[in-house]
Parts: sequence; C-alpha cells; structure tokens
Amino acid sequence: MSAKNETAKLFKDGLAVRRAVLGTDYVDGSIAKANDFTMAFQHITTEWCWGYAWTRDGLSRKTRSMLNLAMLTALNRSAEIKLHVKGALANGVTVEEIKEVLLHATVYCGIPAGLDAFKAANQVLEEEGAYTKAAAKKSTTKKSAAKKPTAKKAAAKKAVAKKPTTKKAVKK
Repeated sequence: MSAKNETAKLFKDGLAVRRAVLGTDYVDGSIAKANDFTMAFQHITTEWCWGYAWTRDGLSRKTRSMLNLAMLTALNRSAEIKLHVKGALANGVTVEEIKEVLLHATVYCGIPAGLDAFKAANQVLEEEGAYTKAAAKKSTTKKSAAKKPTAKKAAAKKAVAKKPTTKKAVKK
C-alpha cells in the first residue's frame, strides 16, 4: 500500500472512530470550520490520533477514554476534558469510573489540576444528565438484586424445606 493510500485509510478509519466517540455533529463541525491552515491539524488529529492510536487492538475504547482523562488532567486541559468526558460516557465509562480516574490523576498531578478536571467533568456530567442516569441504573440494580436471592440464601431455603420435622412426644 502506498503512503498516500495508507494515509487515506488512516483518515477514513479515524474519522469513523472520532465520530463514534465525540459525536458526528462535533467532528463534522470541526472539519467544516477548518480553513486551509487548520485543515492540516484536522488531518493529523484524525489520521494519527483516531486512525492510528484509537484503532489499535491492544486497548478497548473504554480504557483509552480513561487514559485520556488522566493525561488531560495532567496537562490541565479543561476544554479537552469536557470533550473527552462525553466521549468516555459514549464508550461505556461510568460516572463512578470517571470520578476514580480523576481522583487517581489528582494524586499524581496535583490538586489544582485535579480541581480543574473535576469542575470540567462535573459540568459535562450535569449537562448530559449522567448523574440521573447513574442513579436510575443503581436503583434498578438494587431492586433486581433485592428480588434475586443469593446462592447462599437459596441453598439455606432448600435445606430448611428438606429438613424433616420431628415432633417430640408430650408426656401427660
């Protein structure tokens, strides 16, 4: 495959992943707004970031999203954190996992960077209704867990049901 064909493939594959993670409207809007100068940046981002790194088999998209949040916290890039929190949600990262990633990054990157990351993430999570969705999911999980007896409880019920009852003779 020629270098030109390989670059075109990276762009095509990267564009598909980029749209899936960040949203078609955002990605297509970014490309539409690009002029001759900034289109070079759109190409390198789509080809190498999304077409090369994000399409590799070694990590899931969910893991890549969590890594991005940690690295963007280290770089103190609030605008990018906002964008990638949306992407993380699209990739199946939970609110709880986002919180843990940011806490972990805060320990290594410092309180000011962590604070900015938490503020940025919190804004997006509120806008996306992620807290409401997480609470609803947690509530549903608790209800279904309450309805389903654990294996231990089920075994204990069976044992009680099988246990023969003996009546003691009452002396008069």
